[in-house]
Amino acid sequence: MRRLFLAAAASLAMSAGAWAQSPPHGHGDRGPHGGTMQDMVGIHAELILSERTITVHLYEEGNTAVPAAGYTGSALIGSGQSRQVVQLTPGSDNTLVGTAQAALPRGTQVTLQLRNPTGRSGQARF
Repeated sequence: MRRLFLAAAASLAMSAGAWAQSPPHGHGDRGPHGGTMQDMVGIHAELILSERTITVHLYEEGNTAVPAAGYTGSALIGSGQSRQVVQLTPGSDNTLVGTAQAALPRGTQVTLQLRNPTGRSGQARF
């Protein structure tokens, strides 16, 4: 009985540290510009869609801007039967920007792929 109690106490003590940490950005979290945030390649990416423009804002923990120089990316845009790939290039400050061939309807699914300056890559679905 004592061993069971000690095991349960140890399990609670280890999980309490995880609760104290701030949660990572997950699907649906909103960023400073009102866009959806996702964790990617060691940063937080906020996706903004406007007409034909795709803008990705890059942040560190605490929403500190990360310079976009050295980052590359692409967005796979899926809307019904038609899909297109939009290349993203560094814009001003902490943004990657690209332009779609046609207007982006609300609710369009976007799969974002980023590569950081060290070559690490990752992707997330928005």
